[in-house]
Amino acid sequence: MASKPKKTSGEINRMNPQQRARYLAYQDAPKKVQQNVHAANKRIREVAKNNKLQSTDDTEENKVYNILIGQLKAAEARDRIRLMRLQYQAMRTHEIKHLISCQPTSLKAIRFEALVPAKLDNYNPGDRLDKMQRKRVESILEDDQGLTTARRF
Repeated sequence: MASKPKKTSGEINRMNPQQRARYLAYQDAPKKVQQNVHAANKRIREVAKNNKLQSTDDTEENKVYNILIGQLKAAEARDRIRLMRLQYQAMRTHEIKHLISCQPTSLKAIRFEALVPAKLDNYNPGDRLDKMQRKRVESILEDDQGLTTARRF
């Protein structure tokens, strides 16, 4: 494949800008530009080499620093999760209390409260009612007609 003959500067100047750009894109850069590019690349390599030498000295310090940063991030994440959990529990408790208070009869409210406790208990402490409270709850639950808990709106 034969190479195209070189065009003179006059022919290049007569080309429209797009043709000129395409033609000059495949031409070799002038020697002065090539020397400057070579010198710039050499400086960049030297700076990179110096930075690499300095970075090996700081690696131990960076490891300790990175471990500390990791621990701080983990602590912040744990705190965010704890706060989200507390916020969820508070919203859930508030919503259940609202549902209990909206029950049409007190008997339904007591049953709902017994079935869906306002607070989640992770442990089972047993019966929290004393003898008087237990007797009162049993009497309310046994009242089929709702005479002891009748509400008037």
